[in-house]
Amino acid sequence: MDVFEAIKNRRSIRGYKDEPVPEEALSQVLEAARLAPSAANRQEYKFIVVKDEATRKALVPACNNQKFVGEATVVIVGCATNPERKYARVDVAIAMDHMTLAAHALGLGTCWIGAFSEEEVKKLLGIPEEVSVVCLLPLGHPGKARHPQVAQDQRGTVPGRQVGLRVAG
Repeated sequence: MDVFEAIKNRRSIRGYKDEPVPEEALSQVLEAARLAPSAANRQEYKFIVVKDEATRKALVPACNNQKFVGEATVVIVGCATNPERKYARVDVAIAMDHMTLAAHALGLGTCWIGAFSEEEVKKLLGIPEEVSVVCLLPLGHPGKARHPQVAQDQRGTVPGRQVGLRVAG
């Protein structure tokens, strides 16, 4: 699949089939994260892959009761291992976005989860205090097709000019 096609057609999936993600597909999704750029190529992040059904379901209350988190057959938890570093959360986000696009290209669905209790997720998964949970990513076979959404227009984006920004210098 062309990268622009994946960007244009990927949707947040909030309903999943009870069908396991093939190991090869999971490996490809994780490989996309490994290949993601990071500040100074430090890659100071880890991803926890949660497959156990009881643990996935236990994540639901920690994720503001978003039930679909427990429906996905895999949940990937993105963690910054050096959260004090300036770009730590950005690096995790870039890697997670690579995973969303790879998953879509493989016919799988994902949904960014930013609404969660970090304390509860850490406790449930035994994540050390010094590590920061940045986001969670349910991964699985979409339960139903989602229609493409209409993207916002590019008003305010003018080629060759900074719009609405003061340029120093």
